Amino acid sequence: MAPLIDVIKRGGRPSEAFDRTKLHRSIVAACLSVRTPHGQADDIAARACDGVVLWLVDRPQITSADLRRKAADSLHAHHPEAAYLYRHHTMII
Repeated sequence: MAPLIDVIKRGGRPSEAFDRTKLHRSIVAACLSVRTPHGQADDIAARACDGVVLWLVDRPQITSADLRRKAADSLHAHHPEAAYLYRHHTMII
């Protein structure tokens, strides 16, 4: 179980608690966008989320930008193409 972490959103939006499920869904979406089979995307997302949760251990709060950057770094070890898409998502759409 992930520790209670406050995620500070950009643009002055209210902060929210870290949600591993939300992170997992976003990583799966990036994997599926580059045509990764769903089961494999789910496995990759779980491993990438594990890396992020380890990074969060000593942090009471983080920014959403730091969370995205760390998630992309963790994803890169498992799927570089999906990691590129994940990292640059806001610039692509």
